[in-house]
Amino acid sequence: MNKKTKLIAASLGLVQLALLGNKALAQEAQNLNEVVITATKNGQKQSQTGKVVTVITSEELAHSSGRNLAELLNQQAGITVAGVGSNAGKDKSLFFRGAGSAYAVILIDGILVTDPSGNGGAFDLRMFAIDQIERIEILRGGQSTIYGSDAVAGVVNIITKKSGKKGNNVYGVASAGSYNSYKGTIGLSSKVDAFTYNLSYSHFKTDGISEAANPVGNTQVFDKDGLKQDALNANFSVQLDKRLSVNPFLRYFYGKFDYDADAYTDAKNTSVSKHFNGGVNAIYQLDKGKITLNYSHENTSRDYVSTYSGKYEGSMNLVDVFYNQNLGDKLNLLLGLDNRATTVTHFNSTTSKEPSANLFSTYASLFLHDLSVFNLEVGGRYNKHNKYGENFTYAVTPSINITKEVKVFGTVSSAFRAPTLEMLFGQYGANLNLKPEKSTSYEAGAHFNFLNEKVNLRVVGFKRNMTDAIIYGANGYINQDKQNDKGFEIEPGVKLGIFSVNGYYAYVEGKQISGTKTSDVLLRRPKNTYGANVGVQATTDLYLSANYKFTGERIDSDFSSYPSVNKVLGSYNLFNFYAEYALAKKRVKIFADLKNITNEKYTEIIGYNTMGFNMNAGVNFNF
Repeated sequence: MNKKTKLIAASLGLVQLALLGNKALAQEAQNLNEVVITATKNGQKQSQTGKVVTVITSEELAHSSGRNLAELLNQQAGITVAGVGSNAGKDKSLFFRGAGSAYAVILIDGILVTDPSGNGGAFDLRMFAIDQIERIEILRGGQSTIYGSDAVAGVVNIITKKSGKKGNNVYGVASAGSYNSYKGTIGLSSKVDAFTYNLSYSHFKTDGISEAANPVGNTQVFDKDGLKQDALNANFSVQLDKRLSVNPFLRYFYGKFDYDADAYTDAKNTSVSKHFNGGVNAIYQLDKGKITLNYSHENTSRDYVSTYSGKYEGSMNLVDVFYNQNLGDKLNLLLGLDNRATTVTHFNSTTSKEPSANLFSTYASLFLHDLSVFNLEVGGRYNKHNKYGENFTYAVTPSINITKEVKVFGTVSSAFRAPTLEMLFGQYGANLNLKPEKSTSYEAGAHFNFLNEKVNLRVVGFKRNMTDAIIYGANGYINQDKQNDKGFEIEPGVKLGIFSVNGYYAYVEGKQISGTKTSDVLLRRPKNTYGANVGVQATTDLYLSANYKFTGERIDSDFSSYPSVNKVLGSYNLFNFYAEYALAKKRVKIFADLKNITNEKYTEIIGYNTMGFNMNAGVNFNF
């Protein structure tokens, strides 16, 4: 019996012991159907929507003190984060259901966040500390009708911690681990009459490993590539009267990253990222509805010190106003206006030109719920871009609660991605005639729950067809490619007494069509992934969990050579283990997080290192 077989057998034994454990410690399963999903902008319960939604709860986050945001998302069905096992400072790319890394939207408290300085515009997952998060909502599938550009494959809504208790509350995390890594968070929250606030500061530092892999036969020793980052999060809320609440926020991130020159190529390069995000959320309650205003300003700057030094800086101003109206007990209306103004002030060149773009949208949705066993969402969105013109998206999502235990659902939706400022105005292949990338998605599935939500199973199939995909052609950016993706996801879950397990299997395949050429290569995206998260509340104070993920074969391109050469990367298995022990009436928790405990050797991205066995341990407190 080899080491992996023994480990799996031991894990099954632990599961069996847990099932036979102390029944006096049994906890009621959280009724997931009663969880309200804020990312739909209508505050729906899961039982009332046919959208494919996953919620990473505050309880799960409390048991994840040693992890980061990229690691948490990588443990979800249909999501792969390339770079999650690489050096901590390596960029992380979020792939949703086979789509590229720029086709998913990140929200913080329901408000879009992005990187206006970058070519892809995708939010940097390294920027947000997990200790500042209350819960995470994940919506799969095209969501452009609600959230506009880039919401082609999915949406991740990060809900931050906010004070709800009277008096002063102090919380934090302090930990240390492999590669001379240190992490700390300190937070203060309070509620005084109609005023609440939550302030938190996080710091992370590590010496890291060499970002670039050392090629076979090379005797040069590559240096380590470390990072240092600081993050500030501040939320305020003022209840001005019984109807009106005003909720300002600000966030600041600073990161200094060492990085190498290229695949298999060592260098002493450094980048500095600064990101500011500030704004306000205001809610006015009506007798049978509410008006919500979201305003956000973002500014991102990135400085690179290397052979090809440069500075990139951009800003975005977002205004999103929407109106919810109850048209009776079973029908709700959503109407909204959304305007995004984006500017890039530096494009790594001597030009003083400041390219800008403006995207204005109006959207509306009707939500019919609890009509006997039937629910229906129907919506549309009109978009007006100052460069490419107009486009329209729609979404239709019916669901039927056949019984209390069985729900079937489906969605037909369209989505789009507007060309970025780099594509429209950049130095390399600018094209002002670009059209938006467009997609049409179909999904259908069923959800089963038994024993009062203690046993769950969700099965979903999907298909997505994209046209006018933007590629870099012989003379610059052009609309040319088509991409057709399809797949399915299976997610079983059990919570019985002291024991819980959540598993998943996801399959995706795709075809890219460029002129007369067809390719089934999805770079860095595996066809098969599966895994499980197992948790045991061994005693009232001791919690243990194990995490496993299998990542199947996938294709990557070796960009260290010209022309680049596609190569097949082998599959790999990762096992992680977590333990925490509560003290002082659960106000203090000591934890240890062990990752890649079998010290698996694998390649995630050609030419770059991955971390072997590593760990961190520390203390989590809340007074």
